[in-house]
Amino acid sequence: MIKMVKIGQYNTLKIIKILSFGAYVDGGELGEILLPIKYLQSDAEIDDSIEVFIYKDSEDRLIATTEKPYAQVGEFAYLEVQEVNKFGAFLDWGLVKNLLVPFREQKETMQEGKSYIVYLYVDEKTDRIAATAKVDKYLDLTPAEYEINQQVELLIKNKTELGYNAIVNNLHSGLLYENEVFQKIYIGQSLKGYIKKVREDGKIDLSLAPAGFENIEVINNIIINQLQVNNGFIPLTDKSSPDEIYKLLGISKKNFKKSIGNLYKKKKLLIENNGIRLIE
Repeated sequence: MIKMVKIGQYNTLKIIKILSFGAYVDGGELGEILLPIKYLQSDAEIDDSIEVFIYKDSEDRLIATTEKPYAQVGEFAYLEVQEVNKFGAFLDWGLVKNLLVPFREQKETMQEGKSYIVYLYVDEKTDRIAATAKVDKYLDLTPAEYEINQQVELLIKNKTELGYNAIVNNLHSGLLYENEVFQKIYIGQSLKGYIKKVREDGKIDLSLAPAGFENIEVINNIIINQLQVNNGFIPLTDKSSPDEIYKLLGISKKNFKKSIGNLYKKKKLLIENNGIRLIE
């Protein structure tokens, strides 16, 4: 059986030659693929199997590497533009050769130093790995078969009037409602979430905590973190207005009061007349 080696992904391949400048691994129908010497362990031997990532270098040669890119083909990622030239934008994806986003695959003109959500693919004509910012066409291609409260991996895609659109398990789009988010969220953030509801039209409602689970520990962490970055003191009390509490912590007054009561019982903080203080 001929081994199907996938460009732009991790493959476990066998070493078939070792030379002074590196080793060659068996790429099946793609032929022998060079693993440069800097990626070859000193004790490597012929017939050893090694996990490598396969891509094309600047001279269009297939190369194997043990380096780990930030994403592989078929995945979404939040990557920074390192350079823009006449071919498009080049992203830092963790390998020596940057990743191209052609102009035709940009939703807006990409700028050096900024980061964008992209999807990685292999160009059918050139077999080169590229990326596109037009990610929506790669989402929701399969039915959303999730269970309520199922834990999923989220990548925050963009902000809307309702909340935050997120990529779910690298497959689907979902929505976190802003009034149900009790922590700071930013575009490109990866975090765990939960399925709240899958609608009849396939749209997915998300949550950062399973249904029925009190967010107390999440909110406790928000308050503790804020205390730590403010020298152990926050000028908020149960007399503070909901707007003051939300502006500083991003949580409701009800949840703030519940949390400081819980932290006080755990002897994590002191409740003073003009605020709360962290107990070291």
